[in-house]
Amino acid sequence: MPCVVIVGTQFGDEGKGKIVDFYAKDADLVVRYQGGTNAGHTVVVGDDTFKFHLIPSGVIQGKKAIIGNGVVIDLEVLNKEIENLKSKGKDIDLLISDRAHLTLPFHKTLDGMEESLKGKSKVGTTKRGIGPTYTDKANRIGLRMVDLRHIYVLRKKLDFIVPFKQKILKKVFNSNVTISKKETLDYCLNLGDKVKGYIGDASVEINNTIKQGKNILFEGAQGTLLDVDHGTYPYVTSSSPTVGGALTGSGIGPKHIDTIVGISKGYTTRVGGGPLPTEMNDEIGDKIREKGKEFGTTTGRPRRCGWFDAVILRYAVRVNSLDGLAITKLDVLGGLDKVKICTSYRYKVRVVKEFPADLELLEKCQPVYEEMDGWGDLSEEKWREIAKDGYYSLPKELRNYLKRIEKLAGVPIYVISLGPGRESTICLKEIF
Repeated sequence: MPCVVIVGTQFGDEGKGKIVDFYAKDADLVVRYQGGTNAGHTVVVGDDTFKFHLIPSGVIQGKKAIIGNGVVIDLEVLNKEIENLKSKGKDIDLLISDRAHLTLPFHKTLDGMEESLKGKSKVGTTKRGIGPTYTDKANRIGLRMVDLRHIYVLRKKLDFIVPFKQKILKKVFNSNVTISKKETLDYCLNLGDKVKGYIGDASVEINNTIKQGKNILFEGAQGTLLDVDHGTYPYVTSSSPTVGGALTGSGIGPKHIDTIVGISKGYTTRVGGGPLPTEMNDEIGDKIREKGKEFGTTTGRPRRCGWFDAVILRYAVRVNSLDGLAITKLDVLGGLDKVKICTSYRYKVRVVKEFPADLELLEKCQPVYEEMDGWGDLSEEKWREIAKDGYYSLPKELRNYLKRIEKLAGVPIYVISLGPGRESTICLKEIF
């Protein structure tokens, strides 16, 4: 009864959507366990491109999908995703946890104001209201999906929440913005009515599926270095993208997890503020950004690009107890004479081998690189042919690069991705 968790090992945007779609063909159930509309998973199937923010990307394979309690839900975005899938002829077998929290319009307002108030200390949020939603969840004043079933519960909670938020807007932000209880209630009732039929006890459904011996695939958003506990705090998201978040965000126990796969690009990217030790502010970085289409799925912001960072990868292996890796976007590095892997950092005369919590130190660290021969700039068609022929048809230089990553990570590579489509994939180990 395998349960497989897919986690990002970097700063998000590692290509989890594609890998989840690839593995979902053998899953009976796919579960999204944390994050909100600040995340985006892009999946390319033939001529169609699907972009998800809330619904598990594995739904494209026609599998039953669950949005877990650890996800915060923007009803407007959720309804648009459902309608978009239906318009493309996709049947939706979806269950939304009744314990998942709601992101409301005033959360987005507060998100933008908080970022502005932070000035130089802003973290670069997507301003989708995610942080304020998780704040309300921790502060025990949030609305949950289950509340959409009872108008009297919504009214009672909004009787407190709206004046509470109004005081914050006025006294903290000196804002004249008004939150309307009626508009907020109507928003919940009108959009909530469209998704009521999908709401249920996700934990019961998942655990029953486990008892039936079926395959379950758990997908998170963002990556390990954006985890609120284990990431580059405060330049992180407000939830736990690491494997622990899969447990708390879906309502299962740790004994049920069979395999944990970490997704990593063949290089490193991040969006927004915070340290990126291997960042390339040069022509090569610009080339990788353009060739790899490194622009945020949610915001369209250009991603900062850097060389592959094995210090980060080793950290992700340890924090998540990774069994194996999926390495994506290796085709993007094609055409470079040399490629680099950061094996450690140097701080003054000290060698730093483990990823530090101290961002002051991290900002001053210099990457220590190993340089390797690059491989050719091949066409998409040629990469697909190579994927079809298998691992040993890869350029020798690329195989050497992958072997070195495996050695530095201490875990094997399960999947190699050479392009956005399903057919540009080499699977070295099945997980179901």
